[in-house]
Amino acid sequence: MFAVVRTGGKQYRVAPGDKIVVEKLDGNAGDKVTLGDVLLAGDGGNLKSTSGLTVAAEIVAQAKGDKVTVFKKRRRHNYRRKQGHRQLHTILRIVAIGDHKHVPSKAEGAEKKPAPSKAEGAAPKAEAKPAKEAPASAAKPEAVESAQKSSDVAGKPTESPAPSDAKAAGAEKPAAKKAAPKAAAPKAAAKSPSTKNAAPAKGAAKKPTKKK
Repeated sequence: MFAVVRTGGKQYRVAPGDKIVVEKLDGNAGDKVTLGDVLLAGDGGNLKSTSGLTVAAEIVAQAKGDKVTVFKKRRRHNYRRKQGHRQLHTILRIVAIGDHKHVPSKAEGAEKKPAPSKAEGAAPKAEAKPAKEAPASAAKPEAVESAQKSSDVAGKPTESPAPSDAKAAGAEKPAAKKAAPKAAAPKAAAKSPSTKNAAPAKGAAKKPTKKK
């Protein structure tokens, strides 16, 4: 069933369960309101009498409309005025039209059950993992002892002839260093031959003989 009601100087076509926004009405959210100015009523294609017919509604909330800017100007008079306005509205939910009340459908009345989250579903699996891994982690005592023996043998250092070779090499190096200066001494003497004996002979040959 539907009806056409007038409130706040405006007309609205309503049906049980509809929500409409009308001019502000006195009351708070949850209060019941009766709209008595019914202009037309009908059920499907058949019209019904409106004498004594009322529309019951419930206030959902008190709200404000969109902002409207009011700007005034008079040219050549330095006159400008700017003002904003938000109209007060009331949101109504139609409960019943006369004897016809709103019957909530299954979709509206059914409460959705919360679906189990992924974390909750994964929790049992996580708890079952340690039980499966417990037999695998337990090792045989014989294998453990053999592994410990192998680690002990591998950890012991083995004696090698490397230290003796290093000592021998270190002992030979100082000897070579000491012998090097002796071998270099004759070479230095050979590079600079003495000319003390040759100089007088050459000078004596060049001197002219004096005649007496």
